[in-house]
Amino acid sequence: MSNAAAVGFRQSRGWLFSPEPLRLAKADVAQLERLGHPLRMFQQGCDRIYRRSVKGSLPGWIAQLLDAGKPSWLVEAQRSDALRDVAPRVIRPDLLLTADGFALTELDAVPGGMGITGWLSRRYGEEGYEILGGNSGMLEGFRSLLPEGGEVLVSEEAADYRLEMEWLVKELNLLGGGRWGMQSAEKFKAGNGDPALYRFFELFDWESIPAAQALAPRPDLTPPFKPHFEEKLWLALLWSPTLREVWESEVRGNHLRRMRELLPYGWVVDPAPLPPHAALPRLEVNSWSQLADFSQKQRRLVLKVSGFSELAWGSRGVVIGHDVSQEEWAAALERACREFDLQPWIMQEFREASLVEHPYYDPRTGAVEMMRGRVRLCPYYFVSEEGKSRLGGCLATIVPADKKKIHGMSDAILTACVTET
Repeated sequence: MSNAAAVGFRQSRGWLFSPEPLRLAKADVAQLERLGHPLRMFQQGCDRIYRRSVKGSLPGWIAQLLDAGKPSWLVEAQRSDALRDVAPRVIRPDLLLTADGFALTELDAVPGGMGITGWLSRRYGEEGYEILGGNSGMLEGFRSLLPEGGEVLVSEEAADYRLEMEWLVKELNLLGGGRWGMQSAEKFKAGNGDPALYRFFELFDWESIPAAQALAPRPDLTPPFKPHFEEKLWLALLWSPTLREVWESEVRGNHLRRMRELLPYGWVVDPAPLPPHAALPRLEVNSWSQLADFSQKQRRLVLKVSGFSELAWGSRGVVIGHDVSQEEWAAALERACREFDLQPWIMQEFREASLVEHPYYDPRTGAVEMMRGRVRLCPYYFVSEEGKSRLGGCLATIVPADKKKIHGMSDAILTACVTET
């Protein structure tokens, strides 16, 4: 991989290119290859819990919480019989590589990075590396979503990803087996005879998409118009003591255990007063305002906007307690409580990614340098029409060691993954 200049997708988003993929331990690779099914089962369990809450066989506060801030037509769409049992066909967790194993910090239903992961997988594969998911795993996985081809709808809000989605569509057409195209989500006009569609825009952006309400009932559109799948609230609700027995009835035991192993403990930031004698589990305080007085050492906590917000991606709505001043932390807590009715937030225990060393090309000189950094893994699981999940590829993002938030940035390495020998 000596040609550091031949790197695509840099026009809109800068990142560092590496001469080699990230090597993962065999045990970690084995876990990644098995993880798609438990994640799928967790998603289906979430959907059943939501629908049971709507019907009244579970408490109504669950659906009310997940529907907060959504327009009524969108709530009606996700409750409709037409979308019953329909779930996202691409599942991408964000996994931190920690000293204690993987920590799952997000479960993305509308993930970016598919094109760049496919491109990197091919580039490294052409150099002889046995890439996790295979050289063409991302292309084959995406094609399995719409076997006869279809249109990818990309919004202006997601414009940073347009170049890589154009590459994906072009390569799919070269593979054959159905015609693929890409259209502006804002300009798309829904009508009879439309092809199958892939939605590459977040539902919070619906006001910019004139065809949104017409698209909402379509079960052949993926991901479906079911915004509860785009809420991080589920990552906290998994730990709700009130819902413990519900989860045990809706998600198979070994799958539920796996999710609890992966997910940091979390809370929904609900400002409702507790009884004077009660405390928030593990935090041992009676109110969220008391957390404002926590010391930096005590603030190894993460606040996140749940979803349905322009802040819900790219770490823009993430506040890491021990990485900000006490004043900033107090303000973030106050905001999270204030926005509960329309824009819920969650809090999770902080997990620190392990340090690795990995080479990259200096974009100014072309010389190979070494970075000491922290890793986030993003495996992409594609769900077939029969409901079987398959790992298509895995994107590794490595950021400098002093960064607390791990996401795509100009000083981050993006690379594919292989099994260490």
